[in-house]
Amino acid sequence: MIDPLDFLAIDALLTAEEKLVRSQVRAFVDARVLPNVARWFEEGTFPRELARELGKLGVLGMHLSGYECAGASAVAYGLACLELEAGDTGVRSFASVQGSLAMYAIHRFGSEEQRSTWLAPMARGERIGCFGLTEPDFGSNPAGMRAAARRDGDDWILRGTKMWITNGSLADVAVVWAQTADDVRGFLVPRGTRGFTTRDIDRKLSLRASTTSELVFDDCRLPADALLPEARGLRAPLRVLDEARYGIVWGAMGAARSCYAAALEYAKSREQFDRPIGGFQLVQARLVAMLLELQKGTLLALHLGRMKDDGRLQSPHISFGKLNNVQSALDIARSARALLGANGVTLEYPVMRHMANLESVSTYEGTSEIHTLVLGHAITGLAAFT
Repeated sequence: MIDPLDFLAIDALLTAEEKLVRSQVRAFVDARVLPNVARWFEEGTFPRELARELGKLGVLGMHLSGYECAGASAVAYGLACLELEAGDTGVRSFASVQGSLAMYAIHRFGSEEQRSTWLAPMARGERIGCFGLTEPDFGSNPAGMRAAARRDGDDWILRGTKMWITNGSLADVAVVWAQTADDVRGFLVPRGTRGFTTRDIDRKLSLRASTTSELVFDDCRLPADALLPEARGLRAPLRVLDEARYGIVWGAMGAARSCYAAALEYAKSREQFDRPIGGFQLVQARLVAMLLELQKGTLLALHLGRMKDDGRLQSPHISFGKLNNVQSALDIARSARALLGANGVTLEYPVMRHMANLESVSTYEGTSEIHTLVLGHAITGLAAFT
């Protein structure tokens, strides 16, 4: 019998280890996230204690090696992102920022002392990190950043502002990118450093179960060893962003699956004109359209994961995946919302929550327009960014 949630039997393409990771994360989401996430979303809170629980689960920096990180495959990491976002984008975003932005930046570009100091506690969720690249006036054009660091003897003086930073006020350390006299460089700024303050961004209508902050650096003095020694130029933070964008390719399909599953169950139980609405042609057409995009997007994520594990994945491939899968997930969420009628706008069902969250996912870590131009450049060889 065909499984309506795995119509193409994608499950058969996974290894036993990958299935185990997926099952463990799904069980965690079912037990810990789903019973509480509507309240977190409504209250606009992310429970800090979830960090240690995710660390115990082993998903923080799970694709990195050493320093108590699991060294898992790209596909296993992707499956974890899918299951986390099936719970809520805010939970997946926390894990992505922690592992694929902050931890990856330290792992790839940090000194051995920096790696030894931060990575293991971050893998355990005992220390939280954030990633400061976006500024109030510079999102899609990070090369225009105004945050600057200047030498003062052996120290650095950091000044500037970063905006829309996930985990910002929760973070024990911020990975911050700034212009210097010779190039863009990365710095580790611990919580409590004089001149470093945060302010949470309130009144959000999306990603409410997530902490989003502004970071302010007012003549913030940093020692020489705060510099990430191997990161030089804008390519360094952009390479880090690719790690998180890859997780989004999978995560979006988790939100999409949740919406499709809710719509399918609703269609089979909701009755109008003395019969389940799932028996009407227009409703079935809507469900089938969701199914097609969900299965295609999941196969795309798996294919890109295999490419990444084989060392063949390039940045434009990730742009392809993010552009396609986030748009498909948004289409699925909107269609599911319509199918549920008035019930679709309440927190009794996950659909409107996912739909609102996906509006942020469509914007952050590269807007749809920017990823479109990345793909246009890749297929024509002609840059159209300016």
